[in-house]
This record gives sequence, C-alpha cells and structure tokens, in this order.
Amino acid sequence: MIYHTVRMTLRPDAPADKVEEAVESLRNQGRVIPSVTSFVVGRDVGGEFAWGATYVIEDLDGYWEYLKHPAHRHTDEIGLPLVDTFVSFDVTDHKDPEIAEKIAALHKRRYEEDPALAKLVSGLASYTGSSAPGTHAY
Repeated sequence: MIYHTVRMTLRPDAPADKVEEAVESLRNQGRVIPSVTSFVVGRDVGGEFAWGATYVIEDLDGYWEYLKHPAHRHTDEIGLPLVDTFVSFDVTDHKDPEIAEKIAALHKRRYEEDPALAKLVSGLASYTGSSAPGTHAY
C-alpha cells in the first residue's frame, strides 16, 4: 500500500469560500477516484501547515490513476492558486527497493504531460516532497 500525503499552508489573501471549495474538492478525490481505497482530508494538527490529506492507494498503477484522474486535476486547478507552502510525501510497505524512484517518475511524467500543471506548481512559494518537480534525478 502507498499512503500519499499532502500538507499545505495558504496564502494570506486566500478567500475562505475558495478554500472551502478546494478542501471539498480534496474530499471528492477520495470519493470518486477508484484506486483510492481510503482517505482523510482535514486540518493539519501539530505543525505549521493548515490543511492536509492522505490517500491510500494499493499500487503504482492505482497511483497513476490517482495522479491522472480529472478530479485530482480539478483540485489542482482551483486549489494550487490558494496555496503558499506545499509538501507531499509517501509512506509505503511496498517491498520494491526502487519504489521511491518509481513514484517520482510518475510525478515527473505527469508534469511532462501537463505543462499547465507544471506552471501552476511553479507559482507556489515552496513545494517539496515526493511530487515536487525537479526534486529527483533520473
């Protein structure tokens, strides 16, 4: 299993109604993306981040489905303009010693196939973690 987590802080000028719309879109991802077997979206407690989400996905094929699903892309479109700091990470019990590189390759492929998305994430003040562009050498 792969537990994909995102954490974020918001821009000071992010309108509350747009934030709620984006948070609801994060929840919708968990409801409608078939490869997501479980999820949680809510306030991030105990740190500098405001919101977080974790999606449980069985394998790399499901991870790719999650990344490419229109519900995920919709959340990126409406949510990323509200975000200041973004971090992502994955926890997995997968036995493949190259799982981190394979996950990074999926993210790299997604950005290559969607230049508009790559442009959206380039507008973030800070973006680190498993899905951040340019964080892994290939």
